[in-house]
Amino acid sequence: MKLKTVLMGAAAGVAMMTGATTATAEAHGEITVGYFLEWPMPFQFAKVNGTYDEALGMKVNWVSFDAGTAMSAAMASGDVQISVSQGVPPFVVAASAGQDLQILDVAVSYAENDNCVVASGLEIDKDSADELAGKKVAVPLGTAAHYGFLRQMEHFGVDLASLDIVDMAPPDGAAAIAQGSVDMACGWGGSLRRMKEYGNVLLTGAEKEELGILVFDVTSAPASFVAENPELVAKFLAVTAEANAAWNDGSGVEAMLPVIANDAGMDEDATAETMATFVFPSVDEQLSDAWLGAAAPAFMKGVADVFVESGSIDSALDSYAGNVNTGPLATLNDM
Repeated sequence: MKLKTVLMGAAAGVAMMTGATTATAEAHGEITVGYFLEWPMPFQFAKVNGTYDEALGMKVNWVSFDAGTAMSAAMASGDVQISVSQGVPPFVVAASAGQDLQILDVAVSYAENDNCVVASGLEIDKDSADELAGKKVAVPLGTAAHYGFLRQMEHFGVDLASLDIVDMAPPDGAAAIAQGSVDMACGWGGSLRRMKEYGNVLLTGAEKEELGILVFDVTSAPASFVAENPELVAKFLAVTAEANAAWNDGSGVEAMLPVIANDAGMDEDATAETMATFVFPSVDEQLSDAWLGAAAPAFMKGVADVFVESGSIDSALDSYAGNVNTGPLATLNDM
């Protein structure tokens, strides 16, 4: 099985690039922000309407990615300054490899929208999961879906060595299970919806949460960029928080939904269905012990330890508390 080889190669590449210089925003009058397509979120309404550009007083370029591991690499090279909705597992992989990244906020919680799907023809469910031995699985390594996959296989007692694990971004995994070239595929968002057309999940979001398999994304950035641009980062987070609040209280849903759907490359029904499974915590909730105050660093340590135990990465940090920077987010209450 080449799982460790592939993931460690990616981690090593990221570590080598951490010496790359991240250009300051002031030097160029613009920044580049990473995000995901088919992953609809309130911030996209502000993105489309130029609210970030106006608030920051500079041009914000947006680039889409297939996986959070690619976001880490782009931030390490200096090509991207901020990533919105990066999964915690790829963040942990990069941090464990020595990349000095920081979590700035909790972007979204989505236990129902990240999972693994078993091909219908196999007729395997949670009561017969041991029949997965010998099967071929598409997994985007180093992502939230990868972590969830590892924890589910641990729960069901399926030996990872018995599986043929192939590193595939979710869109490719969805295509593979549709073509019958893999027996199980893991992913999120639009890709997960397509996977479900050809199979079934083993555990629901609620069942995963009962096992301690949390699924949430963060806004992240290189520590050097945050240190050089604290006010800019705070303004960026403020725009995001305002969009989330308008969505959460329902006041902006009617105007926001069609714009978000178009920007995400989805129809409105699929967007509404997807976002109904999302939770966007308030600023106060994010700053509480339930999230960034205490739970997030502890959860990251748990993710890292699972990756080490599975042989996916060589080692974990003693603590990930230093990779959480609530400073810019905390200033929002004073704005």
